[in-house]
Amino acid sequence: MRSLPISLALITVACLAGCATQPPAAAPEQPVSLSFALVAGEQLVRCGSAFGPVGRDQKKVSLRDARFYVQDVTLIDDSGKPVPLRLQLNDWQDAQMALLDFEDGSGQCVGGTPATNTQVTGSVPAGHYRGVSLTLGVAQSLNHTSTELQGAPLDLAAMGWSWQAGRKFIKLEVDPEGGVGKADGSRANTWYLHLGSTGCTGNPVTGDTVACLRANRIPLRLEGFDPATQAVALDVASLFRDSRLAVDEGAALGCMSGPTDPECVAVFKRLGLSLSSGLPLEPGYCPAFSARPKP
Repeated sequence: MRSLPISLALITVACLAGCATQPPAAAPEQPVSLSFALVAGEQLVRCGSAFGPVGRDQKKVSLRDARFYVQDVTLIDDSGKPVPLRLQLNDWQDAQMALLDFEDGSGQCVGGTPATNTQVTGSVPAGHYRGVSLTLGVAQSLNHTSTELQGAPLDLAAMGWSWQAGRKFIKLEVDPEGGVGKADGSRANTWYLHLGSTGCTGNPVTGDTVACLRANRIPLRLEGFDPATQAVALDVASLFRDSRLAVDEGAALGCMSGPTDPECVAVFKRLGLSLSSGLPLEPGYCPAFSARPKP
């Protein structure tokens, strides 16, 4: 009978040892839904409805396409620390990035898709957050890949770029009223903004590593941002404030990120990018994007 207390003691010690090896409970997560909006001043921009006037020439325009990629999405906590958003896996986003899509294939948005996406969803550790930061663009390691071999959201041929199999980071196309007058005297219907990396060398199809002189990725940071009540807004009127949308002075029609394209000079300033280097003019600041109340 004297062995009974010893046995109980051994059992107690074993239980305590087992409990001590249990991993700590995971911190509670809170869901986050970041809203995005496409606006022109105070107007919501949609397919099928003219908006404006916008640009130096104050033209009414109609939307033809509007999509962009974001990556490195983080919330900023009360201490100023960035906390990565754990992205939910769905048709619009993988674990690293998301595609925002504002066109619905209607009106002049021909060739688009009926489905739209204006949110980035995920989770962060429970807490209070007072800002958001993200990068507009596709990471170098993922950018120069085949749209046919990648999963969503990198599988869209419409967002692919023939240059070294890269991606259009931002695709924004508008039809100004009366069309676009070109330098050679001809006219076109659409003014294009296609932002992507340029000066790239190396062929990913043959296994080469691709390197680009101008990355053209846009880091954006919005302080005082409340995901519950605010949206990250791309203001087309602000973006095109210093552009003439009814005129194209040469190179690619509109701005397709060419470092010598005259139409890119004004647009890149409003995107907060150096046209010559592809680097941010002021990291975190992009005049065309701002926090707005949710639509």
